Amino acid sequence: MTRGALHHVELRTAHLDTASRAWDWLLGELGYTPFQEWPAGRSWRLGDVYVVLEAAPLDGAHDRRRPGLSHLAFGAGDAGQVEQLWTDAPAHGWTRLYEDRHPYAGGPDHRAAFLEDAERFKVELVAS
Repeated sequence: MTRGALHHVELRTAHLDTASRAWDWLLGELGYTPFQEWPAGRSWRLGDVYVVLEAAPLDGAHDRRRPGLSHLAFGAGDAGQVEQLWTDAPAHGWTRLYEDRHPYAGGPDHRAAFLEDAERFKVELVAS
């Protein structure tokens, strides 16, 4: 492992089954493969990095606009691949964000798709 490289990300969810379906599709499309599964969680791996989705032990709602994690950004391939993810995402539990500014919601020189899941976890899919 490279010193300073991201090792893993762990997300807590109130609804593991619903969240798992959405994240399984998205991470699979990005090249991640299922890594681990246990009663309260799942993980997916790409190279040395893995993403964990785990049932939250406490009640409460996530809000990306409050202090804490805002979003995860993934390299998502070329512009066509990002556009295909944008097109397919709603059928897999994702809501499109910033539709009025898509695909340049991040600025005129930054092509990306912004999505959020049912619990309002936001992802940014960045075009190369």
